[in-house]
Amino acid sequence: MSKFKLMFKWKVALLILAAILFQNCDSPSESMDEAKEKAPIQIVTLDPGHFHAGLIHKSMYSEVDSTIHVYAPEGEELRDYLTRIAGYNKREENPTSWNVEVYTGDDFLQEMIKEKAGNVMVVAGKNDRKIDYILSALENDMNVYADKPLVINPAGFQKLKRAFEIAKEKNLLFYDIMTERFEISTILQRELSMTPEVFGTLEQGTLENPAITKESVHHFFKYVSGAPLVRPEWFFDTEIEGSGLVDVTTHLVDLVQWESFPGEALDTSDVNMLQAELLPTSLNYEQYQLVTGKTPPFAEGETLDVLANGEMNYTLKGVHAKVSVKWAYQAPEGTADTHYSIMRGTKANLIIRQGQEENYKPILYVKLFENQEEALQKAVNEDLQSAYPGISLTKLENGEFRIEVPDSYSVGHEAHFAQVTENYLKFFKAGKMPDWEVPNMIVKYYTTTQAYAKAQ
Repeated sequence: MSKFKLMFKWKVALLILAAILFQNCDSPSESMDEAKEKAPIQIVTLDPGHFHAGLIHKSMYSEVDSTIHVYAPEGEELRDYLTRIAGYNKREENPTSWNVEVYTGDDFLQEMIKEKAGNVMVVAGKNDRKIDYILSALENDMNVYADKPLVINPAGFQKLKRAFEIAKEKNLLFYDIMTERFEISTILQRELSMTPEVFGTLEQGTLENPAITKESVHHFFKYVSGAPLVRPEWFFDTEIEGSGLVDVTTHLVDLVQWESFPGEALDTSDVNMLQAELLPTSLNYEQYQLVTGKTPPFAEGETLDVLANGEMNYTLKGVHAKVSVKWAYQAPEGTADTHYSIMRGTKANLIIRQGQEENYKPILYVKLFENQEEALQKAVNEDLQSAYPGISLTKLENGEFRIEVPDSYSVGHEAHFAQVTENYLKFFKAGKMPDWEVPNMIVKYYTTTQAYAKAQ
């Protein structure tokens, strides 16, 4: 090992030890042979610029080696990532036991490839260069587990298609982290949409009245793992982070596909982008300073306009869909990020609301058009109860039905990362994913980048 590498590893270890008493940094490192014997998956984290990179380590996994090999430039983003891991190690309830080996330097990508200290690269950070990191990993026989979005423009989409070709040629597992598939209200909406006695079939809809709508509201200032989230300055540069049509929309487009055509492989020819629009959210001097911890690059009295809001209307296999994402600075007291969704069927509408009446928790409602209450009761109390014990049905005064879900199913956004990771580990162990996953990932990013191109 070079003196340069040792110097940087020791420097980072000292900084973390002094700041947060990071544990296990001075324990002897295992050899690669020993690590491979210990667990089938060794994670390499590259340039962790987004807090999602740390969230997958909020839990331990028996198939994953306890040593994380990190390659990144030195700076606040790396320190935030390491602080987050240390916090999980030190918490009183169910502490983790991650060991972290860090390499810092301008050649962090080249060093990761040279050392090949693991077989799965995790990446979450600057979205403009993420696809290049992914290509480097795949070309050097490393599996990839990546935070969304994988790409943010049509040029990136062309690289993405090549990445999937390489993964197929080398029999590598390349997957993005779709946490929202594990939200219980969305799961139940999908399940009921596949019950023809209740839902009928999905309407085709129109541009003005889509068959399926997904809308979400997010906030720049929020709390993560109990602490205020500090956003990196590049988060507000849409050339790096991506605009409001290619970032959070990735989740919503994924859900449109996952719910409207469950288990079906889609093709880019199935997508027809009709309309797409970008609008800004303005941050004033004080807001920017608070959320980044930095001096704003603009004068007091001025604002920074971030093209974070996006809306797209398109058809997928002839079905009209609408996806909308809005960003505000901070949620009003007592509120949070919210989600709204409706699937319109020939016999019923399935509606997810997350407003004040729901105490800002996503709740699924069913609006029946025909006399199929008995079919709904059977679907919930018999069919769904077997998979999700404890759920029930309440009829409301307005004629709608509310699906009651025990709190144990509402684990929250952060816990979904462990659920997605466990899913990835199942795929890794099986050596394959469902046949529809890769085609639908390609269609998903084709949709978002087509919306971006349309809005230009």
